Amino acid sequence: MDLERRSVLVTGGAGFIGSNLANHLSEANDVTVVDDCYLGTPENLVDDVEFVDASVLDDELPTDVDVVFHLAALSSYAMHEDDPTTGARVNVEGFVNVVEQARRDGCETVVYASTSSIYGSRTEPSPEEMDVSVNTGYEASKLARERYGEYFSNHYDITAAGMRFFSVYQGYGGAEEHKGEYANVIAQFADDIAAGESPVLYGDGTQTRDFTHVSDIVRGLELAAAFELDGIYNLGTGEAFDFNTVVAMINDELGTDVEPEYVDNPIPESVYVHDTCADASKIRDEAGWEPQIDFEEGIQRVCAQYTDG
Repeated sequence: MDLERRSVLVTGGAGFIGSNLANHLSEANDVTVVDDCYLGTPENLVDDVEFVDASVLDDELPTDVDVVFHLAALSSYAMHEDDPTTGARVNVEGFVNVVEQARRDGCETVVYASTSSIYGSRTEPSPEEMDVSVNTGYEASKLARERYGEYFSNHYDITAAGMRFFSVYQGYGGAEEHKGEYANVIAQFADDIAAGESPVLYGDGTQTRDFTHVSDIVRGLELAAAFELDGIYNLGTGEAFDFNTVVAMINDELGTDVEPEYVDNPIPESVYVHDTCADASKIRDEAGWEPQIDFEEGIQRVCAQYTDG
């Protein structure tokens, strides 16, 4: 079930996930992107997408649409620890500002980005109904966003689907390159190894992530809107790989033999999420979503820019 002939707003739409979503939806919909270009760039967008250089904290945003995808956020631990007040303003106040303007304009369908890191470190698949906790400003802002989503849904009868992304990747051949040091570790590892440089791993490299290709995330977001889902949903594969395995697979794909460099983890162990794994059965049952890119193919896609030609 695809979205078609809808007016759509994507906040943070010039960023990594947002631009992949906006470009995909623009094939059959009227798509507008709002982005302040902190982590995004309009160069990521196809010509069919209308770009608006604005902050989610601004008044008079282009919210007179059928569907809002709210992806704009300060999206890393470091950004929030450096400046918790700005983190809260962008991630929480920005969410409320966008959804309130959209609600007043008659929009009844909102899909927004949350995070899987509130599950903490778990090697078993994490279901949405399990208890969650907050150890960082980033996690606090995303959990607050979920509560405001619940408020808008209950009080105003709009659908608000909060998507807990697991570790989303694409590689520097796509829109992820602009994120630089904030890109997924797969993209960073592949770029280092292709250049003959040792990828830097925190600790001993045994931490695991449920790596989910951005094309699967885009399909999940689209389905959430098309089915007008309401509540909290995981988007992840249900499989996890450790960083040492990722490095080995990239070396295999590139035909290289670059050893990683192990360093002390700069993030306190008390807040570092060591392992993630999704239980995505809820969105599978309600919208038919299944990941289509297995990890081996995902690694091939990440490495293609270095192996093709």
